[in-house]
Amino acid sequence: MTRIGLLVNPDAGLGGRLGLKGSDGQAEYARSQGAEDRAGPRVKDALAHFARLRKDTSELQWVTSEGRMGSGWIDSEIGSISTPHQSSGLTSAEDTTGLVQTLLDAEIELLVYGGGDGTTRDIVAALEKMGRGDLPLIGVPCGVKMHSGCFAASPKAAAEVLSAWLEGELLVANTEVLDLDEEIYREGRWVVRMYAEAMTPASPRWMQGTKQRVEASGEEEIVEGLADHIREILMVDNRLLIWGSGGTLRTIGEMVGMNPTVLGIDASIGSKQIGTDLNESNLLKLLFEHDGDVTILLSPMGGQGFLIGRGNLQLSPEVLRTVGIDSVLGICTPAKLLTVRRLRIETGDSDLDAEFAGKRYMKVLQGYRTTCLLYTSPSPRDVEESGIAGWG
Repeated sequence: MTRIGLLVNPDAGLGGRLGLKGSDGQAEYARSQGAEDRAGPRVKDALAHFARLRKDTSELQWVTSEGRMGSGWIDSEIGSISTPHQSSGLTSAEDTTGLVQTLLDAEIELLVYGGGDGTTRDIVAALEKMGRGDLPLIGVPCGVKMHSGCFAASPKAAAEVLSAWLEGELLVANTEVLDLDEEIYREGRWVVRMYAEAMTPASPRWMQGTKQRVEASGEEEIVEGLADHIREILMVDNRLLIWGSGGTLRTIGEMVGMNPTVLGIDASIGSKQIGTDLNESNLLKLLFEHDGDVTILLSPMGGQGFLIGRGNLQLSPEVLRTVGIDSVLGICTPAKLLTVRRLRIETGDSDLDAEFAGKRYMKVLQGYRTTCLLYTSPSPRDVEESGIAGWG
């Protein structure tokens, strides 16, 4: 008999559609504004797909909480269910810690959970405190933001990973637990930190990371989501947007009402296009005259992963320093993410290149209010596979 733990943070992801930039400490307010459950239904989808994948579940026992942190979202034949824990109403990090302890007491062999990076941090902190940092985790992505490597690429992908792990097809490897400070994020600053390491089944195909799996929703729908995000979040009256070159950004630009160039650099403030096919001097003039926020939107080259230094030399070191490297936003569809392991930066200025590499990660928008992080320096996996220290 294999015992699998199930933990659901029922409040994860509530702030997404309301633009709260996260749900930590926001659940009650989000629900008062009409927010609907996100985590529970996504976990239910994952379990339903698992039931379709695995016909014989007679040797599986699921250990979870009775109520909103577990059994309330199970309506598929996934094996026997044990509920030694009770949950109802609003939940907290203390509830997560308590359920983790109960699951460990039941001697689970793997934990499936639904939540975001905050939930991941709470779980991993509890496991480390209880001396069980070696317990494998599979995260069903349910938060507003999810950067940690414990998450599968989608609810269905989580089911695929679990099924493969049960068949003995996947090894377990350590991954990083990342999160950002939501209070700082709500102020418009992006501060991501590594908080811990965790164990998870290693599956480049199904687990979240630079290799994302494209699901049934097609690229057109994803690009529409990217355009909606840029229109709603970035195209505001006092923000100068500098649009990079490439087909993805051209399509998004057309969707938001611009007349973009394919190979050039364009600019807009709010919904008004103020520059087309700009060169370095044009950009510097715009930046000198603009009193407000600036964001550079760039899409990496598929396969090579170049974000700066290929097809956008107008973004000179002087332009980039004027804007600030923290104001560069990557735009990438899941299909392109399949071909991009890390973001490559070649500005023509070695000191500036080193600043980008020193960030270690850059934020990349991959869908409506959906981001991931890509390395700006060689990832540990790159270094390991190359066999060369300092590989770049």
